[in-house]
Amino acid sequence: MRYLGQEEARALDVELFSKYQFSVEQLMELAGLSVAVAVARCFPARTHPRVLTVCGPGNNGGDGLVAARHLAHFGYESTVWCARRPLSPLHERLLAQCVQSGVREESTPPPTPRDSYDHIVDALFGFSFRPPVREELRPALRLLIESDLPTSSVDIPSGWDVEHGPPMDIADALQPALLVSLSAPKLCARPELIGNALHFLGGRFVPPELAARMQLALPSYPEQEQVVRLA
Repeated sequence: MRYLGQEEARALDVELFSKYQFSVEQLMELAGLSVAVAVARCFPARTHPRVLTVCGPGNNGGDGLVAARHLAHFGYESTVWCARRPLSPLHERLLAQCVQSGVREESTPPPTPRDSYDHIVDALFGFSFRPPVREELRPALRLLIESDLPTSSVDIPSGWDVEHGPPMDIADALQPALLVSLSAPKLCARPELIGNALHFLGGRFVPPELAARMQLALPSYPEQEQVVRLA
């Protein structure tokens, strides 16, 4: 299995959108579903019923909004906080779908997440992230790092370099309990970087011809599963 750099991950997305005619909404729906499935497998609703999804302004945040909706369908008390306003038209639609599915929206960051939630989904930054963190999104990253709750990161642990992993000051970095890589794992998801985190691959939509041409060597998904465990 190959771990992708930032440009390779971008090239994979371009191929999916162009040659293979996927829409952003299609891939977001499948990616978000796989995140929700992985979260439910590792942190089931019976033990972690209250989940907060922190969503950034990009596609990663869109994946998070989809995941929050599916988590509500899976029986969680699902809440979302969109860390930057105004929302894009796509995010507005996804948020409306969330609310209509029983997801609660936080208008401001919760001051003490541990008092209100059992688990956090980190959908703040995706593979396009380059440091430094923009000023308006720093409170969201601080919340993730300081929450003292088990955190599931969508594709990339927020604040990490996509290729080199956590910042030099590891004590001040997000350390997720679960990482759900999408399409193909990125270089920052190598075992020596993610440590003891559980690691799943989701986004079961990469055409076999594309996987072969890019030499992704993806693992096989069992039967109808939306995710496969990597570590």
